Amino acid sequence: MFESLATHADADLILKLYELRTEATMREARAWMASRFFPQTAEEFFAVTTARTAPENAWFRQVTSYWEMAAALVLHGALNAELFVDCNAEPFFLYAKFLPLLPEIRKKMPGFLIKVEQLVEQSPVAQAKMQQAANNLAAMPAARK
Repeated sequence: MFESLATHADADLILKLYELRTEATMREARAWMASRFFPQTAEEFFAVTTARTAPENAWFRQVTSYWEMAAALVLHGALNAELFVDCNAEPFFLYAKFLPLLPEIRKKMPGFLIKVEQLVEQSPVAQAKMQQAANNLAAMPAARK
């Protein structure tokens, strides 16, 4: 998976994925997910994922499904894996953020961040990014509340 050079088509797709991330609602969702949503328990996590009419639920679904889709593009060979990992940190940050709760989350949501996890497992660079994100999260006051 991590052996070929990226093509112009890969570059176009990476740029399209970036463009999608700049859409106003997606920016708001990503900002909430990255800076305000720090569940410390599975119950806190599920309070958002089950609140179907809350904007936070929509933001959660938008961000996680976006990164799962992007990771699936990589895993299925539609996008060069090394280019994707080099150009992104957010999916690995999110995976690190939810990793402590993942066993409990997956009891109710078995597929949660499964594609991002597969990418992390297959890429030493993604593993390093995820580990750095975990270290950064441990140092963040909001993540410790």
